[in-house]
Amino acid sequence: MKEDTKALIRAPICAVLGHVDHGKTALLDKIRGTAVQKREAGGITQHIGASFIPTPVIFEIIKPIVEAGIVKIDRSKWRVPGLLFIDTPGHETFRNLRARGSSIADLGILVVDVTAGFQPQTYESIDLFRSYKVPFVVAANKIDKLPGWNPQPDMPFLLSMKKQPKPALDALDRAIDRMIINLADIGISAERFDRVRDFARQIPIVPTSAITGEGIPELLLVLVGVAQRFLGKKLKLTLSPEAKGVILEVRRVEGIGTVIDAIIYDGILTSNSYIVYISRHGPEVRKIRALLMPKPLEEIRDPRERFLEVDKVTAAAGVRIVASDLDDALAGSPLYGIPADLSEQEVQVKIEHFKRLAIADIAHIRFKKAIAGVVVKADTLGSLEAIIAKLDEMRIPVSSADVGPVDKEDVFLAATIRQEKEEYGVILAFNVDIMDEAKELAEKEEVKIIRSNIIYELFDQLRQHIYEVEEKRKMEILANIPWPGKIQILPGYVFRVSKPAIVGVRVLAGKIRPKQELIREDGRVVGKILQIQSEGKSLQEAVEGMDVAISIDKAVVGRHIKEGMILYVHLRESEVKETRKYMNLLPSSTREALREYINIMRKVTKKPWWGL
Repeated sequence: MKEDTKALIRAPICAVLGHVDHGKTALLDKIRGTAVQKREAGGITQHIGASFIPTPVIFEIIKPIVEAGIVKIDRSKWRVPGLLFIDTPGHETFRNLRARGSSIADLGILVVDVTAGFQPQTYESIDLFRSYKVPFVVAANKIDKLPGWNPQPDMPFLLSMKKQPKPALDALDRAIDRMIINLADIGISAERFDRVRDFARQIPIVPTSAITGEGIPELLLVLVGVAQRFLGKKLKLTLSPEAKGVILEVRRVEGIGTVIDAIIYDGILTSNSYIVYISRHGPEVRKIRALLMPKPLEEIRDPRERFLEVDKVTAAAGVRIVASDLDDALAGSPLYGIPADLSEQEVQVKIEHFKRLAIADIAHIRFKKAIAGVVVKADTLGSLEAIIAKLDEMRIPVSSADVGPVDKEDVFLAATIRQEKEEYGVILAFNVDIMDEAKELAEKEEVKIIRSNIIYELFDQLRQHIYEVEEKRKMEILANIPWPGKIQILPGYVFRVSKPAIVGVRVLAGKIRPKQELIREDGRVVGKILQIQSEGKSLQEAVEGMDVAISIDKAVVGRHIKEGMILYVHLRESEVKETRKYMNLLPSSTREALREYINIMRKVTKKPWWGL
């Protein structure tokens, strides 16, 4: 009976999140003894990876803590068969780790660089854990980078800390205190793991080093402890042959063809099952030809040894599925397994049921809307969903979102949008190819394609594009509106008294141009600017801060104007009304000069509404 109970407990699925470069993959690499991270684009994990760490291995890793007498462990009471780690590219793709609206992750590790502290994606990762109600542990990583730290390779933290100088421990305490304060600010109680009194109410913080391995024994011990104590009901496995999963990646394997890498989070998938999944053309059904499993401690994306063929896979597990015609399968889509030993009618009923579920699950991700928004193309549904969520957060509309390469239709759509809203007439291409005909059309239509295989760079480039478009539009507006202008006649710089008067002036605010009339502070028109010169060269305009010489027709120095006098560019009421529409684009000094001019004209015209 005891063995049956153990069989009903599946491995907890543990998602690893955190800010870029804080050591997520490196931490798992240290446990696995692999080097997945070095083969990733930009050194950053771009797709979800899965690796299973069995309980015997976990026990071997934590053995030094037991042998030191720090903790006592009864292996007979360990019910979880191991830990299935999901290594994510930051926070984005975590949103795809879900089973019809709720997360398939049971546990989480929030990796934080102790030398850098909490960063924007740290908070976003916490929000994801909280929104999906996933309990998590904080790995205070890179303790080996602390000033004065004396590395103790592969040693438990509680033993390593006894060999550290006081300054290094003080630096660690300060770093952890900052984390505790950061978490308290958002309503989360936390403490260093060995000081936690109630794991149900406090988040444990485990100091670790992905380079030296320090703290990894305690991290695994805390994860297993939290799983066994608080996740009993959630880890009860449905021993149903109707498996449920998520496609992680679709890839071609030499000698086999196109395969699916997936996470099975419930039920049992057998080698003679049918699978229902989403392809580029809609729901598809295929008969499984083979199930392949990486060996324990191997990473499903990058195994060092050949996969093992198995007859069945019991959740939770990462598995490679071999079947015919999988080229159009969409990574990130739900996957359902249907046993082949049912009657033909029963199989068809199950297939239609799971097709409806799959369509409903991704309907909000792949779409086209009749709105002016950006066009998004991504390599997987998970990436697509993450990009859409981020754009929604940035309040940037999306007109089309789909999986696959950029084609002519995408460019035509973006070109149409560009005519209406230039800043949104762009294509975001994440980790996908651009078809040759699409490239040619994009150049012809001047459609910008923002392409990257690192997701956060996509948003950085989009922000820069929008900024450049807004700046260009601003410059066009400012180049065409009537500018206010305020000048002062410089003492000692009267070059001619009249016919025309030539004086040196300083532009105090705004701009002045030839043919503009000037008025005094009492509203009297003194004449029109004929020419503007600087160092013997004629200018078409002078702007704030410039000292120039101007000639003014009809003005006589000493009668109409004098040294030190303030003059304003004379604008018509209609011109002032036009300029006031763009007051927020004008420099503050120019806005103030315009207000002064309006007050002058109100007094002169006796119209209190002048300029409004």
